[in-house]
Amino acid sequence: MCGIVGYVGKRNSQRILLEGLKKLEYRGYDSAGLAVFTDHGLVVRKAQGRLAVLESRLEQEPLDGTIGIGHTRWATHGKPSDVNSHPHTDNSMKFSVVHNGIIENYMSLKEELTAKGHVFVSETDTEVISHLIADLYDGDIVKAVQQAVKKMSGAFALGVLTEYEPEKLVAVRLASPLIIGVGDGENFIGSDIPAILEHTRNVYILNDGEMAVLTQNGVDLRTIEGNFISRETFYVDWDLMTAEKAGFDHFMLKEIYEQPKAYRDTMGSRIDAAGGQVVLNEVKLTPQQIWDIHNIHIVACGTAYHAGLVGKAVIEQLARIPVEVDVASEYRYRDPIITANTLVIVVSQSGETADTLAALREARRSGARVIAITNVVGSSVSREADDVIVTWAGPEIAVASTKAYTSQLIAFYLLGLHFAQTLGLQDETMIRSTIAALLKLPEQVEQILAQAEQIKEYAEHIASHNDLFFIGRGSDYAVAQEGSLKLKEISYIHSEAYAAGELKHGTLALIEEGIPVIALATQEHLLEKTVSNIKEVKARGAQVFAIAFEGNPDIGKAVDLVFEIPRTLSLLAPALSVIPLQLLAYYASLARGNDVDKPRNLAKSVTVE
Repeated sequence: MCGIVGYVGKRNSQRILLEGLKKLEYRGYDSAGLAVFTDHGLVVRKAQGRLAVLESRLEQEPLDGTIGIGHTRWATHGKPSDVNSHPHTDNSMKFSVVHNGIIENYMSLKEELTAKGHVFVSETDTEVISHLIADLYDGDIVKAVQQAVKKMSGAFALGVLTEYEPEKLVAVRLASPLIIGVGDGENFIGSDIPAILEHTRNVYILNDGEMAVLTQNGVDLRTIEGNFISRETFYVDWDLMTAEKAGFDHFMLKEIYEQPKAYRDTMGSRIDAAGGQVVLNEVKLTPQQIWDIHNIHIVACGTAYHAGLVGKAVIEQLARIPVEVDVASEYRYRDPIITANTLVIVVSQSGETADTLAALREARRSGARVIAITNVVGSSVSREADDVIVTWAGPEIAVASTKAYTSQLIAFYLLGLHFAQTLGLQDETMIRSTIAALLKLPEQVEQILAQAEQIKEYAEHIASHNDLFFIGRGSDYAVAQEGSLKLKEISYIHSEAYAAGELKHGTLALIEEGIPVIALATQEHLLEKTVSNIKEVKARGAQVFAIAFEGNPDIGKAVDLVFEIPRTLSLLAPALSVIPLQLLAYYASLARGNDVDKPRNLAKSVTVE
């Protein structure tokens, strides 16, 4: 959530900052602003709403200067408004700050500063930072920022300017992501790489507790305590076009259609097809260490949590290791039983999800080994885990995750097979047949996408409904939960996913004439029971749309409409059955006239608890 950009160099900073913020729109925001050093000193322009509102104001009152900071805000403290927008300043207007994260002790700091005569104008925690730095300043902005950071508790990434030292831009990271771009006679800060990729491919990725001092001539990396750091820059080798729509109407649709490539790339060199084996070199667990695993905790949020539910079924079936799946925001607070024989798998698309990162740290403190599944090389999760499986999905811009989720499924299939091979719990024929089926998935996804028009017609039908239900058994229930979330988050249609066998335990009371029910029926060992549950809702007037394997006449007879997907192993079915559900959510949102890529109240990367 929120986006930070900063620039120091020779060029006009306003254009660079605005373009950088546009590259971060996918993170979600409700207001935006810039602070730039001009001939008139430090000047701030900010506005509630989309960047277009800010741009309009800047057309009337442009900012001419070569150093500045910018921000897109997603409200946490204080409602969306002009005054609550970033950047924030102190009373003298000599210090300006942009901030991602939350300052947990801001109220006590605010009280101290108010007693000293500081006057606050916003409802935000961020404004406290600018006042605090101003209060501590004695001629050295770096020292003042360091002192301020030591007084603050919480999660934050900061960009700081002061009119007293107009050649410097100070950046700090503690728990919220921040990168530094290194150019020729100019340097940049950003919340994410796309913000600066147009200008440089050489970046520093700040670690927790680190800061950077940027001038036109260079970048100094330091710890918050003031110790200088020597580090090589990271070269970004993907091009800007991967973050563009490439002819699709929306990023989400583009990313849905990129899934065959994401599957192939994530499998990549990790499968030795000729040898019939998974080669997962990035997991450094020895055979004995795998044998010593007594239980596994999968910890994630939102869509990644739903991937974890599929991962549980995969690992338990293939490796016969007990698995628990936890919502990351609950994990630490339930006092989980973690031992040296517990393996914790954390899943995060961005690798910066605050709750997941906190769970990772809790697990490591308790002595567990941690494997991370993430889409971002160099992210906090990838740096702090013991082992990392990178999902090569490429940049995902739309807020609603599609290709990142399915790539996480592929990662779980690879991990489950790796464990099964190592433990010798599955015979060679079974391993080979599963790998062969995995390799067919990209082509089968392409076959599903070729039938998207069928999904579009049904999506336009349900778009007029305000409520609907998803049902399924086994892994179908896990996919039903993801399908329901996807529909809710971008179409705003209320939907719920239920284990089909639970219908008679209360849920049937919600079924009424004409209500849509989407039934997943790909788990063949449970098919008879699923059909029985479908008949239960049909008898009460539901209109049932089913997702099932091709060539299954029994399903067609039991429902109003069926969408057939290519046959695969029941274990692998989630990697196919979720595709029509993603399309369903997309086309339903489109039919309702929503902003598909930027659903209301949501952000791409949730970096606060």
